[in-house]
Amino acid sequence: MTEAGMQRMASRVFAALLADDDASMTSAELALALQISPAAVSGAINYLTQVSMVGREREPGSRRDRYRLHNEVWYTTFAGRDRVLTRWEQTLRDGARTLGEHTPAGARIAETAAFFEFVQSELGAMMDRWEAHRKTLDLPTAKGSREA
Repeated sequence: MTEAGMQRMASRVFAALLADDDASMTSAELALALQISPAAVSGAINYLTQVSMVGREREPGSRRDRYRLHNEVWYTTFAGRDRVLTRWEQTLRDGARTLGEHTPAGARIAETAAFFEFVQSELGAMMDRWEAHRKTLDLPTAKGSREA
C-alpha cells in the first residue's frame, strides 16, 4: 500500500485492521500489535479517517475509541472519490480557462480535466459492474458465513 502512495504508518495500521477478525482495534491494541507509539497510531488513524477508510466508534461502557474498517471498504473508498474527482475536474477547467485553453499550459490542464471527467464516468459504471459481479460470487461475510 505504501508503494501505491499511502503513508507508511497508515498502511501498517490499515493492514492490521484488515487482518483483524472483527476489523476493529483500540489505539492501545494497534500500538502493541505494530510496536509503534500512540502518537504514530493517532496520526495514521487521522489520515485513514480523513480518506474515509476507517471509522471511529466508542467502546460500549468505556471512554475508549475503537477504530473499525468500513464495510465494503474498497467500494466505499472508490465511490467517495467521485466528490474528489469532481472538485479536481472543476478546478482544472477553471485553471485552463484562466490560462487560455489554446496555450500550451491551458491545453495540458484542459486535457487533464477531460481525463478526470472520463475516469469519473468510467468509475461509476465500474462500480455498478462490481455490484452485479459481487452478487455472483460465493464470498464469506465478515461473520464467516456465506452470502446468499
